[in-house]
Amino acid sequence: MKIRKLLVAALAAVGIATTTTAGGAAAAVPAPTPGSLQQYEISSTYVSGLSSGGFMANQMHVAYSDVFEGAGIFSAGAYDCAQNSVNTAQYACMDTFMARKSPAQLEQLTRDRATAGKVDPVANLSGDKVWLFHGTNDSTVKAAVNDDLATYYRDFGADVVYNNTSSSGHAWVSPLGPNACSSTSSPYVNNCGGDPVREMLTHLFGSANPAGSSALTGRLVQFNQSTYAPGGSAGAISMGNEGFAYVPQSCQNGASCKLMVTLHGCYQYFGLVGNALMDKAYLNEYADTNDMIVLYPQATTMTGNPRGCWDWWGYKSADYAQKTGPQMTAVMNMARALGADTATPPALPAPTGLTATATTGTSASLSWNPVSGAASYDVYRDGTKVNTSPVASATYTDTGLTAGTTYSYAVAAVDASGAVGTRSGTVNATTTGTPVCVTATNYAHTQAGRAHQSGGYTYANGSNQNLGLWNVLASSTIKETSPGYWVKC
Repeated sequence: MKIRKLLVAALAAVGIATTTTAGGAAAAVPAPTPGSLQQYEISSTYVSGLSSGGFMANQMHVAYSDVFEGAGIFSAGAYDCAQNSVNTAQYACMDTFMARKSPAQLEQLTRDRATAGKVDPVANLSGDKVWLFHGTNDSTVKAAVNDDLATYYRDFGADVVYNNTSSSGHAWVSPLGPNACSSTSSPYVNNCGGDPVREMLTHLFGSANPAGSSALTGRLVQFNQSTYAPGGSAGAISMGNEGFAYVPQSCQNGASCKLMVTLHGCYQYFGLVGNALMDKAYLNEYADTNDMIVLYPQATTMTGNPRGCWDWWGYKSADYAQKTGPQMTAVMNMARALGADTATPPALPAPTGLTATATTGTSASLSWNPVSGAASYDVYRDGTKVNTSPVASATYTDTGLTAGTTYSYAVAAVDASGAVGTRSGTVNATTTGTPVCVTATNYAHTQAGRAHQSGGYTYANGSNQNLGLWNVLASSTIKETSPGYWVKC
């Protein structure tokens, strides 16, 4: 968000910090009831967010993809775009003055972290429902950055719906929004005449009952976030003292309920705008009619974070986008306290004896020992599931590969109910032939994810070989000798 816009937004936000109404209408959200988070019967868990909360929602979904089944994101970029740099965050992942890592590079980073156990296996993202939104009047996080997020998710096999035709500014959009559609101003909730919230929930859930039109029947629990923060201090990790959860009456009575974790944007935290987002996001109205608990964690300001943003560039911890990130851990602790992530462990053991039996220039054949009780198998290449239909036997041939390239494979058994068992160890397979040399401008190489730039020069991804100046005039020829590893031809 541009500095001048932020200053204007901050002044506007201060003006409404003590009110939760719009246009004189009574606030729909109930008055908060102090208490603690209780366990409920949670059937599925989702995450949503705006701007910094959108970046954080993506981080939560990727890091805890064993738990979150989908994400709804208003205006944000691909996983760890910022690369632990505030300058990159501002000038490459919001504005586009600087070059940013391509979706392919960030996908490889995610695979590497999954292999190291820093985030959950990327195969979990395949088939997950993802709903993305970017308005044509949103210049805070540019359209190209949002496009990268769509590409990132689609490359991992997620089921993506991308609404990028609305005339909205940079905001959460709902029928209750107090701001005009094209606005980018506090409290960053716009009304564009439609109902994107229903679009989001319908895609995530498969179907959604209409929002309730009468007074809300649930309660808004106000809890102490320090209970869930690593080290016992929410303020120490730039989170507010209080967090909130809207719990419908049906969930209080023991119904099986969905959980939606919703993360606000910068300058949208409770300490500044009160319950404006909780009141106007139009989530509680759907919560009542769709058996959905809504968790509203709260960030706040600290040194290095004057806007009260969620940590998506490393102002508090270099692990901000990983399971060990302090804010990530705190929000996950809250979700678990409500009943998320209570699934039983995989029933089937990891297959043994995985072997690459043959390769060609474009294929690799695998075999492994059958697992007792397996109805089928899933095969993973470089951490991503490659079979589109169940593999019935203990053999598989992966096709469409690149010549002279090394790939890493693993396999997991699937039982008759569809539960995926423990994944096997990996085995490498190298296709025959010579890698294809690619000639392009150095700028084109970076845009395609084959190289990156630093200090005005271009470096091949993986090998880090210097390819020369980073511009559209200098060209180089490189080849991929293993996934994500490029060298000069």
